[in-house]
Amino acid sequence: MGTDAHVVAPPAPTIASEASRKPAAPALTRRASLTAVAALLDYFVKAGVSLVVTPILVGGLGRTLFGIWEMLGRIVGYMAATDGRSTEALRLVIAQQQDADAATRQRSVGAAMAVFLLMVPLVALVGGTLAWFSPQITHAPPEQYANVRIAAAFLVASFLFTGLSAIPESVLRGMNLGYKRMGFQASLSILAGGLAALAVYQGWGLPGIGASQIVRALIIGVCYWWLVRKYVSWFSVARPARANVKSLLSMSVWLSVGDLVSKLLLASDVIILGAVISPAAVTTYVLTGYAARTGLGIFVFTAGSAMAGFGGVLGQGHVERAVKLRSELLTMTWLFATVVGATILAWNQSFLNLWVGAHNYAGPWVDLLIVLVVSQTAFIRTDAYIIDAALRPRGRVVIGAITMVATLALGITLTHFFGILGLCAGMLIGRAIQSVAYPLIVRACLKHPKRTAGEILAAIRLALVTAFLFAGANLVSRNCQAPSWPVWLLAVGMSVAVFGAVALVLGPTAEARRTLISRIRTILTGLRPARPKEAA
Repeated sequence: MGTDAHVVAPPAPTIASEASRKPAAPALTRRASLTAVAALLDYFVKAGVSLVVTPILVGGLGRTLFGIWEMLGRIVGYMAATDGRSTEALRLVIAQQQDADAATRQRSVGAAMAVFLLMVPLVALVGGTLAWFSPQITHAPPEQYANVRIAAAFLVASFLFTGLSAIPESVLRGMNLGYKRMGFQASLSILAGGLAALAVYQGWGLPGIGASQIVRALIIGVCYWWLVRKYVSWFSVARPARANVKSLLSMSVWLSVGDLVSKLLLASDVIILGAVISPAAVTTYVLTGYAARTGLGIFVFTAGSAMAGFGGVLGQGHVERAVKLRSELLTMTWLFATVVGATILAWNQSFLNLWVGAHNYAGPWVDLLIVLVVSQTAFIRTDAYIIDAALRPRGRVVIGAITMVATLALGITLTHFFGILGLCAGMLIGRAIQSVAYPLIVRACLKHPKRTAGEILAAIRLALVTAFLFAGANLVSRNCQAPSWPVWLLAVGMSVAVFGAVALVLGPTAEARRTLISRIRTILTGLRPARPKEAA
């Protein structure tokens, strides 16, 4: 710093139905709801596997090697900029081409494939360089140099295979059919976790864990190609025109730079901490922030699942509807960040005591700053998704680059003086640039006027409610500790209910509260099995 309820999926759409009629709003909501469920299913299973496997890795590798493994994951993540991000561009383009003919969309797939193949040599060069110097970057012990390089090389190979499998995945998500993968990725997460645990148990160390990532990437690729051929009847790779490749490449370049900036902002914390202090400090920081990052992941998957529908709304020119949807998204983001953040502050120390031991808890102030950073990131991600859905990533990338420089400078400086606490403070202060600039860019994309006095007062009210609940959660943490897992689970469930009720009553205005509850009901209705006439 990447869950199984049974849902009856609607029949696959035919070419004629996809090309000749626009999805109705209920159909869009239903698809977005099912896609969100599929994403959450996958994520919850992945989080559950991590919950079981992480103590095994920490115990088998030790604090230093586990910290190095976390750093390797972040280092290889920086390579995202070198693959052209053609698959992400493809998802955004397909989302806006849902009414286009099959040939147009097939050429878009061909353009994405062409851009990906063009970038493979660059990925190999950058990946090989990072793998060779990874021991020095991670401050690995000299006797572990070979193992660290092999593990990094395996992660680079896994990155390439994952990029190839992302082409059919992007088509599914762009068509708002991401829910068709329900259960597949979750099962593969269990397989990957089992392979990683087996590697540690057999004494294969970092190279063994890296090899498990290659196996997972290969199987996921096969599954996605099969799914897209089964459920997207028009799917094929057509020879693109030069204009198709040029257009997609132009967007991909900005998305690549933006992704690199995002990785430097979101993943450099571990690298800074390992370089300035030690890999063992990385372990303490990562484990303390585990719950907060898991909560952010749930939000990212859910919000990301709604963006295909949002892109479709923008593609149809329904700007007023897009403005209203953004307002709903921001309110839901606030509710999620407040309730989840307060619950984490109340019970994270107990969680770590039961999970990996009290010595891995970084303290209440670090815990608070991590929750604030994650909450800030949730709002930033919401507006970033909207900017990309509008196919205008340039402004986001420029602001992100400025933020990156400020955040890295503050993070490195404050870490030297205050350790983990300084790192968190540096990230929070540095990313405030995005918190101010991204809403301005979104309003320009949606041609929406500046915020009114009423909207500003409503935002202040929400912030005060969040501060009140966070303060109460901190008092709970200082005075209550869960002695066992059953007690902890009961306490977390009760906290979510209480914090959620208080937030809903005290936070949004009456109108916003009614809209939010209505949207939640609509989403839940969309999860019910569709009647034949509703299936889209």
